[in-house]
Amino acid sequence: MINKNKIVVLGAGESGVGAAFLAQQQGYDVFVSDFGTIADHYKQQLVEWNIRFEENQHTEDEILAAVEVIKSPGIPDKAPIIKKIKEKDIAIISEIEFAGRYTNAKIIGITGSNGKTTTTSLTYHILKNAGLNVGLAGNIGKSFAYQVATEKFDLYVLELSSFMLDDMHRFKVDIAILLNITPDHLDRYDYKMENYAASKFRVTQNQTADDYFIFCADDPETIKGMAGSSFAAQQLPFSIEKKIEPGAYLEEDNIVINVYKQHFQMSISDLALQGKHNIYNSMASGIAAKVLELRNPSIRDSMSNFKNIEHRLESVGKISGISFINDSKATNVNSTWYALESMTTDVVLILGGVDKGNDYSMLKDLVKQKVKAIVCLGKDNKRIHDAFEDVVEIIVNTYSAEEAAQVSYHLAKKGDTVLLSPACASFDLFKNYEDRGNQFKQAVREL
Repeated sequence: MINKNKIVVLGAGESGVGAAFLAQQQGYDVFVSDFGTIADHYKQQLVEWNIRFEENQHTEDEILAAVEVIKSPGIPDKAPIIKKIKEKDIAIISEIEFAGRYTNAKIIGITGSNGKTTTTSLTYHILKNAGLNVGLAGNIGKSFAYQVATEKFDLYVLELSSFMLDDMHRFKVDIAILLNITPDHLDRYDYKMENYAASKFRVTQNQTADDYFIFCADDPETIKGMAGSSFAAQQLPFSIEKKIEPGAYLEEDNIVINVYKQHFQMSISDLALQGKHNIYNSMASGIAAKVLELRNPSIRDSMSNFKNIEHRLESVGKISGISFINDSKATNVNSTWYALESMTTDVVLILGGVDKGNDYSMLKDLVKQKVKAIVCLGKDNKRIHDAFEDVVEIIVNTYSAEEAAQVSYHLAKKGDTVLLSPACASFDLFKNYEDRGNQFKQAVREL
């Protein structure tokens, strides 16, 4: 029997617990169910808020009595409980969709296979430095739902993964940014690139002529996905290959942003974020800032003093003239490609973990040019050996962050860079990519 006032939240991580709090605040009868173990600090919050929950199981009678289910992004559609909820025609939505109902704030929504977190953090940094009352949420920071329940921001910058977008239906972003589309998570999309691309384009759904769609004109999958589709929003592309107006482009070594009489120019050598991929990220953030009519000096300051996020090309320090960089957040081949592309020295590359069906061929040219040795960090490294044994002379297996750091240190020489950019998920040896990055940083400090 469906209870019209009951909301069930599946998954008790950051997004689930935040959604439960907001649902309770809005007067719903809330039940949280997690098929795994709930982390102690989230459990403590649920107890403090007097929200009923269960862990290590899904009680079907409880769940199937809901009028609506808020699903955490990590739960796949093929999970048995999701199939049963769908059979009962119970609506399944994301935390973002739910939270969006209870805020009138303007939304900047940022998606893409690579660069999301960096671009989201940079955009937030520019807006906050300009004095705007802005929140940061989505796949980063405190959950959107929790902030909607506890804060009164005028504007949110949201990092949106494809999994979040899949369960968003009526939610609308005012400024949509699509950075790029490259193969990732294809196991969740029947191994069809077009399904994954369609998921990314959901960031533009429900937009009107008053809204903006910012996208990369140099990205072939984005352009392919746009062909034959119409978009209600005003389009603002960015490119480093050609001049684009309105939009953003490179002129000599300057970023030029030209948005409806709002002109902005800045030398790429002054950007805090270096590397080709970061020119794209900076252009996307800069266009959003100009759409909001922020002042040029303020944007320029923010773009030059931005500190990158933890675990994304994060400098760990230098030992004996060897630079150590933690890019543990690189959980797919494309992210590793971007990391290698930005390297200007010889590299000892730490790769490996849970392989999501990776195609390493796209890395071969860069590895040939820049990598002197590969240190594998994972339980099963056969595919890395197969992919690179004809390009790199030294490939070594290691089974802990400490061992990987020590071996890399011995293989590198003064002036080289040791780069942890695994191209794989971390669940074989670590809790998550943060745990992998933190263990690596600790191991470097102990060298």
